[in-house]
Amino acid sequence: MGAHQSGVTDPARFGAVLFDLDGVLTPTADIHERAWGDMFRAFFEEHGAEPYTDADYFEHLDGRRRDEGIRAMLASRGMSLDDGSPSDTEADDTVTGLGLRKNADFLRRVEAGVVPYEGSAKFLEHLEAVAAGEGKGFPKLAVVSSSRNARPVLRAAGLLERFEVIVDGNVAHDLGLDGKPAPATYLYAAEQLGVPAAEAVVVEDAISGVQSGSAGDFGLVVGVDRGAGHDALLAGGADEVVDDLAELIR
Repeated sequence: MGAHQSGVTDPARFGAVLFDLDGVLTPTADIHERAWGDMFRAFFEEHGAEPYTDADYFEHLDGRRRDEGIRAMLASRGMSLDDGSPSDTEADDTVTGLGLRKNADFLRRVEAGVVPYEGSAKFLEHLEAVAAGEGKGFPKLAVVSSSRNARPVLRAAGLLERFEVIVDGNVAHDLGLDGKPAPATYLYAAEQLGVPAAEAVVVEDAISGVQSGSAGDFGLVVGVDRGAGHDALLAGGADEVVDDLAELIR
């Protein structure tokens, strides 16, 4: 990973651009945050634990695989639960049950509709135009999301067909890939696209996500500040930080 560069590097110069979803392409990070908050506030109150705060989302949940985030959140209160089983329901106080409880709330909110960030939609159009104009099909595009709901969200936002590869929480679970901040899911996506990590870009809004890109030695790690903070994203491993993906259009 090179030193931080002045200005903003054009990701279209690379062979692939790998996007996180929630908070990067769509404002669904806010929906995740509200759903997690409602679930954990009620759970902690019921069990007499220290109350959930907004800071907990960024410290323990943002960008992480669902089960890993739940374990981290519980550990922050000195708590633990059995993982549970696939037969668990929302009523079960297990890692699986809490995940289902939060997910049901999230999907109810998503059904109201998802509109992608305007700057993100414009940036995707720019990358597609570059790929078509050069006639080589580069850069290739992928989504790498910790969420198990990546496909429903992309479909609701009208973006599903734009990505050749989607590595979500379901893929990570099925293949046993460690979640962010480990680089495994991003490395797998690059491999599926046939592009070396050194020739690929990671675009992330979460600290754990830029840490993932940095750990994987990707050619460029771009942080998108949707609340994590410029300095925190740079410290986490981002080479550059923008407020909106439209800033990356060159």
